[in-house]
Amino acid sequence: MFSIFAIVALASLIVLSSLATFQYPARAQSQQQKLAMLKTQDHSLNILFKRVENSVVQVTRKIPTLNLQNPQSGNATALGSGIVYDTKGHIITNNHVVGTAKIVDVTFIDGNRYTANVVGTDIYNDLAVLKITGNLTKPVTPLQLGNSSALEVGDQVIAIGNPFGLDDTMTTGIVSQKGRLLPDTSSGFSIPDVIQTDALIDPGNSGGPLLNMQGQVIGINTAAVISDKGGFSGIGLAISSNTAKRIVPILIEKGNYTHPYLGLTAATLTSDLAGSVSGLKPNFQGILVDSIVKGGAVDKAGLHGSTTDQYGNKHGGDIITAVDSLQVKRMEDLISYVEEHKSVGDKIVLSVYRTGQTLNLQAVLQQRPSPLPYLKSPSVPMPP
Repeated sequence: MFSIFAIVALASLIVLSSLATFQYPARAQSQQQKLAMLKTQDHSLNILFKRVENSVVQVTRKIPTLNLQNPQSGNATALGSGIVYDTKGHIITNNHVVGTAKIVDVTFIDGNRYTANVVGTDIYNDLAVLKITGNLTKPVTPLQLGNSSALEVGDQVIAIGNPFGLDDTMTTGIVSQKGRLLPDTSSGFSIPDVIQTDALIDPGNSGGPLLNMQGQVIGINTAAVISDKGGFSGIGLAISSNTAKRIVPILIEKGNYTHPYLGLTAATLTSDLAGSVSGLKPNFQGILVDSIVKGGAVDKAGLHGSTTDQYGNKHGGDIITAVDSLQVKRMEDLISYVEEHKSVGDKIVLSVYRTGQTLNLQAVLQQRPSPLPYLKSPSVPMPP
């Protein structure tokens, strides 16, 4: 299929070039303007890269290796990328880049290397903050965190990082979609408001910036979907800058971030799931509650989860249709609202559909439990 695509593309190019000879002056001028725009765009990318490259770092940590045949074999090295956050030497990166390390190395493009302490981590949103120790040999330039909510699908973006250890690498692409929900198997929860891009993101890019054409950070590169053949699928994922804006200052101040917690598992209502709820109208939209954590926020509020009868048939629970009078149609809507607008101890009103009636139930948000027991026992499921 690839070879056919190449032939088609080449044929199109030949046709266009032959038609160019017979273009009217207005059309020829239009084509010249497009070529000039492309050259300007390329020039803009060059300028933008040179402006921001000194604010992107390589982050490395040592991983102890157990080699019984050669105990002195030393340590392996894991690497990622990072973003200069302020002039005090704080660096933003991914939590999975630093792992359990307390100290890492940070290397700038000019070769200057520093030791940095891990001062804060948020495993749930895969964010970490480092602080360079000692005196900087020269001032550092922080990158500005932009407004990721202002992004539109199709906006051009660039990713900078250290894929496979190849430092100072830039790739380009567009915003493919925003508001994605990224499941995190390590914590059992999902990261909301994630940006999808087709800019190439490989191992080593994690923690590096996804930038708009103004040089503002609108995302922190964190993951990519790998194709069946093991290559990049064209789907890169970045934590939104607005998420980082909310969490990073707290990580610097307190070292951790406390997330609000509903205490339920649920899913966006689909045609198949709707079949488990009797009397439901076609095309009904909402979030179907599956299970509820005993003693959790929604349990105390009186929500009902799914049940299984004596014949093994599953019957759907309540359907959440609104949160604080705001309509929610997808699980992404619910998680994003709670994460972005609520804190532990806040009250929240859930509008639920139950047996033909709509009920408004008030819950008090609790603190999300620690994932550590579940990380030690991956087989134990944890409700998001």
